[in-house]
Amino acid sequence: MRKMAGLALMIGTALAAGCNSNNDSDTPESGAKNVIFFLGDGMGLNTLTAARIYGVGEEGSLTMDTLPETAFIKTFSHDSQVTDSAPSMAAYMTGVKSNNGVISMDGDATYESDCSKSAGKPVTTLLELAKADGRGTGVVTSTRVTHATPAATYAHICNRDLENDIAVQLVPGGVGYNGTLKEGLDVVLGGGSSFFLPLADKGKREDGRNLISEMQAKGYQFASNLDELNKAEAGKPLLGLFGASHMKYDLDRPASEPSLAQMTLAAIKQLKDKEKGYFLMVEGGRIDHALHDTNAKRALQDTLAFDNAIKAAIDEVKKSDPELKNTLIVVTADHDHTLVLNGYAKRTGKTTADNPGVLGLVRNYETGEPSKDSDGMPYTIIGFGNGYNRVDDPRSNVAALDDATVSANDYHQEVVVKVGELGNETHGGTDVFLGAIGLGADSFHGSLDNTAVFGKVKAAAGL
Repeated sequence: MRKMAGLALMIGTALAAGCNSNNDSDTPESGAKNVIFFLGDGMGLNTLTAARIYGVGEEGSLTMDTLPETAFIKTFSHDSQVTDSAPSMAAYMTGVKSNNGVISMDGDATYESDCSKSAGKPVTTLLELAKADGRGTGVVTSTRVTHATPAATYAHICNRDLENDIAVQLVPGGVGYNGTLKEGLDVVLGGGSSFFLPLADKGKREDGRNLISEMQAKGYQFASNLDELNKAEAGKPLLGLFGASHMKYDLDRPASEPSLAQMTLAAIKQLKDKEKGYFLMVEGGRIDHALHDTNAKRALQDTLAFDNAIKAAIDEVKKSDPELKNTLIVVTADHDHTLVLNGYAKRTGKTTADNPGVLGLVRNYETGEPSKDSDGMPYTIIGFGNGYNRVDDPRSNVAALDDATVSANDYHQEVVVKVGELGNETHGGTDVFLGAIGLGADSFHGSLDNTAVFGKVKAAAGL
């Protein structure tokens, strides 16, 4: 508790003193009252392409494809060519490069098991700037709300894995609270209740605190399922935690659990009447997890769920702001993965119950017959550079793949380099897509460093 109180004091003092001097940006040119920042975790260009084919076919368009302004984003972190989610999201939120594993702190902060051994200072985030300006603030994610990407909007810590310590930064007035959030975020929706509950309540907190109860005592509504979310009162602070850990993949989501689109609409409901506007971050976080598992089907389905949330948000905002003259919507990814599209495959069209589509085998675009590798065996359109499922012997020694096998929900695509257990596929280091629409969107073009996005959002919003 003393460590967290000290961290909270350091955050408040440093931010009040202007510790974000390194993230100063363009002079505001306009003032979008509302900003919605969409982040597809791990959604590289190859994943985006595969998801388009999976969902609407080669000639179709996702909502992301229709955004009028686009850019390529460089993603390297302060210490690594290939970033992890903590510094990549923090770069968007703060304009500062940090080290892998570090959340919204400057480049001097090192990833340590004990943050008392780490140097560095907190760096102000876009959400904190919005809160200082009197705007509404919200975070929506399909991961734990204490996971790296959502945490980078509201927390400051040297180690992304210290999720118990991240959680307390959300609780107004409590030990470890991030005081720059003033009265607290207006809406927080996602998974991860275990980091809010004590061990006695099947949580992970060893300090005995029940953070859900503490937030309810501060006036928060609490929702644990879709029905409770739908009944939430507009304009009253809302905490929604839909599971002990991450939420379900969209492919497996039960009817009682809200979709990313439903959570996004619920957040807008809470924020849309804020007099000075709002800042909302929405993460499609489980795209990344399925890619780490080299499970393309779940990754692509979650990418479509992310795209559906973008469409839902645009449609909803246009009800009150038809030409988006007061709203900026930005869509991007924090990094990519090692997913690739193999071979000279004939066009497949979208995936259906009768058509594996991009999940299927490579079939020659002239003959339609399965293409063969050097062992004379068929192989899949989607593969990964590294991961778990690698055939060490000649592939002719194992059963030949077929479309039914490789398009199944639980199939893990083959990889070139085996890197240990399931889930250990790595991020990739290539540029990612950014799309934007609304007031200030025309400032996003060309090739940009991820830190530059902070300045452009800040300027567009007049923060």
